Amino acid sequence: MRSRQDSDFSTPRRESARTVTLEIDGRPVAVPEGTSVIRAAAEAGINIPKLCATDSLEPFGSCRLCLVEIEGQKGYPASCTTPVRDGLKVRTESPALARLRRGVMELYISDHPLDCLTCPANGNCELQDMAGAVGLREVRYRAGANHLHAEKDTSNPYFTFDPSKCIVCSRCVRACEEVQGTYALTIDGRGFSSVVSPGQKQSFAASECVSCGACVQACPTATLMENSVIELGQPEHSVVTTCGYCGVGCSFRAEMKGDLVARMAPNPNGQANHGHSCVKGRFAWGYATHPDRVMRPMIRKSIDQPWNEVSWDEAIAYAASEFKRIQQKYGRGSIGAITSSRCTNEETFLVQKLVRAVFGNNNVDTCARVCHSPTGYGLKTAFGTSATTQDFDSVMQADVMMVIGANVTEGHPVFAAQMKRRLRQGARLIVIDPRVTEIVRLPHVAASYHLQLKPGTNVALINAIAHVIVTEDLIDEKFVAERCDPREFETWKRFIADERNSPEAAEKITGVAAEQIRGAARMYANAPNGAIYYGLGVTEHSQGSTMVLGIANLAMITGNIGRLGVGVNPLRGQNNVQGACDMGSFPHEFSGYRHISDPVVRATFDAAWGVQVDPEPGLRIPNMFDAALDGSFMGLYVQGEDVAQSEPNGKHVTAALQAMECIVVQDLFMNETAQYAHVFLPGSSFLEKNGTFTNSERRISMVRKVTAPIAGKEDWEITCELATALGYPMKYRHPSEIMDEIARLTPTFSGVSYAKLERLGSVQWPCNDKAPAGTPVMHIGEFVRGKGKLSITEYVPTEERTNSQFPLILTTGRILTQYNVGTQTRRTANASMHAEDRLEIHPADAELRGIRDGDMVAVAARRGETRLRASITERVQPGVVYTTFHHPESHTNDLMSEHSDWATNCPEYKVTAVQVKALAASEQARAAAGG
Repeated sequence: MRSRQDSDFSTPRRESARTVTLEIDGRPVAVPEGTSVIRAAAEAGINIPKLCATDSLEPFGSCRLCLVEIEGQKGYPASCTTPVRDGLKVRTESPALARLRRGVMELYISDHPLDCLTCPANGNCELQDMAGAVGLREVRYRAGANHLHAEKDTSNPYFTFDPSKCIVCSRCVRACEEVQGTYALTIDGRGFSSVVSPGQKQSFAASECVSCGACVQACPTATLMENSVIELGQPEHSVVTTCGYCGVGCSFRAEMKGDLVARMAPNPNGQANHGHSCVKGRFAWGYATHPDRVMRPMIRKSIDQPWNEVSWDEAIAYAASEFKRIQQKYGRGSIGAITSSRCTNEETFLVQKLVRAVFGNNNVDTCARVCHSPTGYGLKTAFGTSATTQDFDSVMQADVMMVIGANVTEGHPVFAAQMKRRLRQGARLIVIDPRVTEIVRLPHVAASYHLQLKPGTNVALINAIAHVIVTEDLIDEKFVAERCDPREFETWKRFIADERNSPEAAEKITGVAAEQIRGAARMYANAPNGAIYYGLGVTEHSQGSTMVLGIANLAMITGNIGRLGVGVNPLRGQNNVQGACDMGSFPHEFSGYRHISDPVVRATFDAAWGVQVDPEPGLRIPNMFDAALDGSFMGLYVQGEDVAQSEPNGKHVTAALQAMECIVVQDLFMNETAQYAHVFLPGSSFLEKNGTFTNSERRISMVRKVTAPIAGKEDWEITCELATALGYPMKYRHPSEIMDEIARLTPTFSGVSYAKLERLGSVQWPCNDKAPAGTPVMHIGEFVRGKGKLSITEYVPTEERTNSQFPLILTTGRILTQYNVGTQTRRTANASMHAEDRLEIHPADAELRGIRDGDMVAVAARRGETRLRASITERVQPGVVYTTFHHPESHTNDLMSEHSDWATNCPEYKVTAVQVKALAASEQARAAAGG
């Protein structure tokens, strides 16, 4: 159910260059051609009663409540399905219309519980409102057949379906189809027997429902209602904020009952999500008040001692004294910090400032190291900026989408819903992925090409696609001549045209038929607008940066850069990966991607901070761990990350953590890394802080404090107090002052301020004097670096090889209901939707090993072994197995190699040689019990 405060114009806005003028209730109204009469009336401030119409869905015309009179036209047409025409004269109120509407409402109410006072929707029910609006005072019909005793469906952990209150308006069904594109709901039966049915008369939990909440949001009655609202009652006030999950950056209205969150309602004005949501953002926010939250600071002198709860002052003083002691003993470079992509821009900026201005070195890195650091390197090299070229809405102009290494419906579900809408309109799809991801085939969506390559062979495939474009004269010569460096282009053209990059050569490497490669290349190159979307299946390889460069090459030679509907679009995994990178979290860069060695840039920071910043780059995360084992890196401040679970080669990581003398963990929960910590500083959730996140499309959005920090402090305050204890006072009064400093020191953020974000809702950087309202599409006219750079992308096989001992390739990914290492989602009802990580294995590989579906199996790699439950499926190809990494018990990352991207050290999570073995019955039982 939408909030009362949301305006609803009944049908979607239409875009047209032609304006139509009509008359409604004697008032002249001008609207774009294609607008419905009901919307035209709503825009003029005239509200026509309705039930089945809402502006997030196409008009349906079923409820018969929005009838109007039109001069010269017989009957009473539904205003939602009647488009405006020049000169139309519409009457919205008359005695006849009033009688008709009351009659319609009377029929609805005759089969509806009259329990308004105890109904959870009381006070926020469209049916209740419409009964009042049409003046219904009594129901004349005597009791007869009805649906008043229909059984509730409580199978979904987050919402209840009460069919006794359903008016069969189809809004939920249409929302599932039009907004989410899942088609999990239908109207079963006809006439009086019509009922809303998930799947084939299944429960919501057993159906294909993905719990996105679109049906709940669309329902005009209490039929589909959040359990939290049923329990707490209708919200009283709300705060607009930004989701703390993935890189889509959805805007939500946190609707409150006192200081309790009653529900998170997707914001119809959200510029990234347009009122849509997924199961995580919509429902999985209960972790913020989970009993596992650590509420008080704690310290201990060694990790084999118990924790002692202490005051904030004592904990911060102890952390500061330990860092000072370590630097005195081991040197200035012996400590460092890791920033988090879950924290705000302001918090991240402060941590890198703490390292550079207070620690006196550049030993700061971010979790983006292990996901999208190749994106930063590759796109900056090719285009001159380390970020996506487009906004999300650009996809609605795309004619061909190429999705590479991204499971969009599970990793970025709200944006995927938008992609699916465009595909249903006729856009074509190419998927490059070792696994049959969901988007390969969905209701009304099917990939024209699924290039199911072997893990680790991305570069060979992208080179082969480029080879086809070059050798078949499909290059956009005009674009290349105008926009790209000519000498580099000629060098690259000779390289890519070589036979070793042909589809036939690539077929032997990738396993993808040459004709499939040629077909996909032609489709992309010949598209009026071709857009590329990619994820960690591109970056998390030893050639991650090479692949990003190859993607950039492809976009440039086809002219697919610098306008709507095209571009190169990395999809960031966590909520603020883009922001963490933007804010200078890498050891070699200040905010805005300026190199630390640049004396002019460094001088601005020296002057602003009153220090001499070290001109030498600091340690990357893997270098920190290596240095810890060497005995030269002994102190680490980790804000909001769980490196013990998320980093590859887990045993190496934990050995490094054990070697350090002081680890300060700032987090919500006692995570895996905290097992090795000496100081624990309780963090604040996204509901407890002010700040900003930057999503995958460079959109900077406000995060607003909904409740007070449970443990007492926002994260930025903790960093300030640590800096002050170390002798460098940080005296910000509010995160807006931190953003002001970011704007002063970062050219791409120079036009950003909280006042502007409040006024515009959000902005996309660059936001400065040249683009005061932000930049949705980059590289229009010319690249940021001037001429686009085409790079040689030689395919080099990964060093991780299969052999007789480890004959299978393990690749990893995510699932819809869990998030990253599961720290948050495992502490919500989402745990019931995905209780464990599973190993997907092809039937042929399973049969060869005597593995049955559901068996516990041993998965062994060169560096470690773990046990997982097997799922036998043809989603993976023979020779490839797949799993997720959301549960610490799985120790998935213990299997990963030390191999990493040649340019950025991004770990090669996607390619690990393993063996999978069935367990004996006795071992099955022990493994299943966690033994």
